[in-house]
Amino acid sequence: MAAVLADGRREAVTDVPRLVTAAQQGDAAALERLLGTHLPLVYNLLARAVGPTDADDLTQETMLRAVHGLAGLREPERFRSWLVAIAYRRAQEHGRRRTVELPHRFESLDVPDPGTDFADRSVAELLLSAQRRELVRATAWLDQADRQLLALWWQETDGILTRTELAAALGLQPAHAAVKLKRMKAQLDLVRALVRALDATPRCAGLERAAAGWDGRPGSVWRKRLARHLRECAACEDRATGLVAPERLLPGLGVLLVPDRLADGLGAALRKGVPTAGRTAAGRTAGWTAAGAVAAATAVLLAVVPWSGPDSPAPQPPAPVTAATTPTTAATQAPPPSEAPSASPSPSPSPTASARPAAPGPGVAVADLYVAPDGSDDADGSLAHPFASLARAASAVRPGQTIALRGGTYRLAAPVGITAAGTAGQRITLSAYRDEHPVLDAAALPDSAWAVTQSGGFWTVQGLELRGAAGHGWVCTGCRSMVFQRLAFHGNGRSGLLLRDAGTSGNAVLDSDFYDNRDAAGTAGIGLGLTFGSGAGNVVRGNRFHGNATDGLDLGGFTDPVTVDSNWSYRNGNGFTLGGGGGRAPVAHLVANNAAWDNSGLGFNDEGNPGALRLTGNSALRNALAGFYLPDAAAELAANAALGNGRDVQRAPKSRSSGNSWDAPAADLFASTDPAGAEGPRPADGSLPAGAFLLPRTAAGATMTERPGS
Repeated sequence: MAAVLADGRREAVTDVPRLVTAAQQGDAAALERLLGTHLPLVYNLLARAVGPTDADDLTQETMLRAVHGLAGLREPERFRSWLVAIAYRRAQEHGRRRTVELPHRFESLDVPDPGTDFADRSVAELLLSAQRRELVRATAWLDQADRQLLALWWQETDGILTRTELAAALGLQPAHAAVKLKRMKAQLDLVRALVRALDATPRCAGLERAAAGWDGRPGSVWRKRLARHLRECAACEDRATGLVAPERLLPGLGVLLVPDRLADGLGAALRKGVPTAGRTAAGRTAGWTAAGAVAAATAVLLAVVPWSGPDSPAPQPPAPVTAATTPTTAATQAPPPSEAPSASPSPSPSPTASARPAAPGPGVAVADLYVAPDGSDDADGSLAHPFASLARAASAVRPGQTIALRGGTYRLAAPVGITAAGTAGQRITLSAYRDEHPVLDAAALPDSAWAVTQSGGFWTVQGLELRGAAGHGWVCTGCRSMVFQRLAFHGNGRSGLLLRDAGTSGNAVLDSDFYDNRDAAGTAGIGLGLTFGSGAGNVVRGNRFHGNATDGLDLGGFTDPVTVDSNWSYRNGNGFTLGGGGGRAPVAHLVANNAAWDNSGLGFNDEGNPGALRLTGNSALRNALAGFYLPDAAAELAANAALGNGRDVQRAPKSRSSGNSWDAPAADLFASTDPAGAEGPRPADGSLPAGAFLLPRTAAGATMTERPGS
């Protein structure tokens, strides 16, 4: 791979691991060279994702996070993919903010900041080719997610990133990344043809009629409307003839030169002092020994960001040890996992200092198989001679049986894979034993690992705590008829619980708490996700999501409706993200009797889903950007209440609104706006805490109680 220097020259990247190691040991020159060499990579990625106007600040923030997080990077050879992942997350966060603050502003890549060197040095290159100009203009028609992905792929076509590094930034396998790229390139071809058709002289009469009322600014609504004409018009369809493959055009657009003030600021910050890290005998980071350097870097780079720990490398898809019902050969199966249990729970590795109670509720009194911290995987799994690990029990269980976990902490030494499935008539149950408290602690697993990966279905999982995975906590792939209830999944890096892939149907997530899930950088992590999959009949009810870095509940990329009923989501990035298939395909989720409060972004968010969302009897309080942000959905909103949000509601013209607090404003919406009781322990039966918080004084708003079986 090649690195692009600040002046546009390239040099081979051959000594990055050595520079990383030296910088971690306190070598100031190594740190300055390491970051200086990669500064153009970060700046080019961000400038092409968000536009040069905003790239300076995001680049500064990315590099500062890298300074803070470098000590925690355990694999120096992954520095580039780790740094790109940090930058990519900054672009995603920026896109979320700009979508709310400036929903109609589109900043094309060919509109540079006139105050930077880009304006003087790069415009000439952008004018070299008509097709390159068309391509750059076409990017303004892409959705934000596609523009961000294009920015990554641009670096790949220019030889700066490998496909593996690109996939790592997305948190996907290369094969899955290739699918996303294929979809993005199809959209890029479409908008390039659209730009040509709009530029044609004379313009097609049918296109002229289709564009009646268009104000000349690119946007998703007009893209869809005009693209419909392109597909139906032979003359306009011919405009795509002769388009050169973007792989041949992107490298010719040249390198965006890093503004002198940005490069000089980074150098000045580093020369004021260098953070150094010691290493313990076990190879773990002991911590920065020159804290003044970080303060100096912060002051010079003017980046004010919250810190909850060092950035962790972007997670790779896991290779869990599978606890299957049938044996596998050594050639295809990793060695069986071992879990090192301890008799007493250890402190939670959650990034936040405040401890939260596990979801209570009685466990099973009788089981077929037992697991205990002082058991043995060579035992028979009886109450008197329990197994020591969940993996061992999962490999032995049969349809219709029950596994009981005794209280204590089970420290996972390897990822757990579960492939045993029950049947409709013979479900498998995994449960706490009586009133004991079992804890699965995944803190020792690699950053890329998913703590538990499950497939199949017809299980009930209840009464467990799962914490500390640097990657995902519990991932159910293509699962059906699962029941997850009375759980506490927290302190994991990417998600607490994730249901994904085709065939995800008939599942219920009930009466559980998903909280403080965030990566080491504190910028990514969701509580519960039903994402990138399909399947009917999924229900989310009676849960609390709080303190998660991005979303409490995320339905992005799920192509079938999900019922979201009687849940609370608070102090996350966003409360409820109600996306559709791929963020754009219409999906009509049913969202009733939920509450979102004190989220730093949005309470209820359609994430570009144009589907007929149904939101009934929900409440939004003090969400920083918006309570109900539904600019794309053909939503039906009835009896919802919003108070004290940055903006109470923003909805699409095609949506319908009746009986909501904004339809007939009331002076006094709620009995109380103090959430202390709602955020406290659950009752013994695992239900949501009762109290006066957000109890509606009118007909609009959530009841703040769970509606059983709804």
